[in-house]
Amino acid sequence: MNEKTPHIPVLLNEVLACFEAMPKEGTFVDCTLGYGGHSEAILKTFPNVRLIGIDQDPEAIAFATKRLAPFGDRFEAHRGRFSDLLPAFLDLPVCGILADFGVSSLQLDKKERGFSFLSENLDMRMNPDAELTAYDVVNRYPQAELERIFREYAEERAYRKAARAIVDAREKKPIVSGKELSEILGRVIPKRGKTNPATALFQAIRIEVNDELGEIARLLDILESKPPKGAVVGLITFHSLEDRLVKRRFKKWSTACICPPDAFRCTCGNDHALGKPLGRKPLTAGIEELKQNPRSRSAKLRCFKFEEQ
Repeated sequence: MNEKTPHIPVLLNEVLACFEAMPKEGTFVDCTLGYGGHSEAILKTFPNVRLIGIDQDPEAIAFATKRLAPFGDRFEAHRGRFSDLLPAFLDLPVCGILADFGVSSLQLDKKERGFSFLSENLDMRMNPDAELTAYDVVNRYPQAELERIFREYAEERAYRKAARAIVDAREKKPIVSGKELSEILGRVIPKRGKTNPATALFQAIRIEVNDELGEIARLLDILESKPPKGAVVGLITFHSLEDRLVKRRFKKWSTACICPPDAFRCTCGNDHALGKPLGRKPLTAGIEELKQNPRSRSAKLRCFKFEEQ
């Protein structure tokens, strides 16, 4: 990946199609600014929209700010968690909100960030100033906690073997690199196809380090408590647990009647729907995108439009 294009924005055409349904004026919030690919396309496609970008990673903020400088005061960047920053922005006339819950290619490919199987260290922090690292999880979590992470986040059947292998190895010496961890897990997890057998377990550790499911749940809670009128929300997930969270919440938001299932008749007013999902199924990458960016294979985009009133 060269310096000019460090990250390919996933499902870009699908994202732009999703936001065709939003008001064409107002404030757009990109909750996961990254390297600015989605934001650049939004600013180009919707010339009357101003955009606020949020990210935890200072490197991403710096790159995106330079990339989007030609848009002048139509763009501003804020560093932090979107669950902390978004509530204040919802006081503005928000027309669209995007969140891409994946890790950028640059974060994955930069060995010093400690995300990959080839990393010389174990880090995996999206926010490099955060306290918890992958090293801490791997070397300090009790076996029962490692089992929980692998069972819940990786949905790995051999979660006990994986946790036990880590504990046995670290009793001899600390596990310090992605390479070392990959080798340890590769000895106890059966290989399935061409994918590295440790893939889901590395992802599970990353989810724990960054509290990724908690961040998604908090984002959904914020939008539910303060729905932006008429706005479109597009959420890109890469994991079945993430997609399940989004799918269930969109279903709840589109339900008009909240009476108990055994109620004889509706007494709630049948007017509790916050809006409706745009499309019955999530949007996924097409053949051409899969050829250019194999990492898009697990991406799913779900879109929801809030009611005007």
